[in-house]
Amino acid sequence: MSKSLLVISRQAPWSGPSAREALDIVLAGGAFDLPIGLLFMDDGVFQLAPHQDAMAVQQKDLSANLQALGLFGIDEVFACQHSLAERGLTVPTNAEALGNAQISQLIDRYDQVITL
Repeated sequence: MSKSLLVISRQAPWSGPSAREALDIVLAGGAFDLPIGLLFMDDGVFQLAPHQDAMAVQQKDLSANLQALGLFGIDEVFACQHSLAERGLTVPTNAEALGNAQISQLIDRYDQVITL
């Protein structure tokens, strides 16, 4: 029986390789049918913002990776409600917003947690 994995992405898409690495881990896990979830917190919620211009900051666009999550069987996508509100972002359609208590419960549901 495979262990479940939660990846917590805390970095903005333009702040370095961590955002891409988090998505790569999730997509790889999905390709192997691992029970896997993805939680965006802190500046990581910026990855969910629409209409980003990755070329302006000389980064690769992560939107295609985010759109591919469903194709890889990744249906457990969450965003920290507090982080969204702090940054003036609305709840995205491709993620479920969770409060702090719900995030604690979410983390407890998974066997392993990776934070990037």
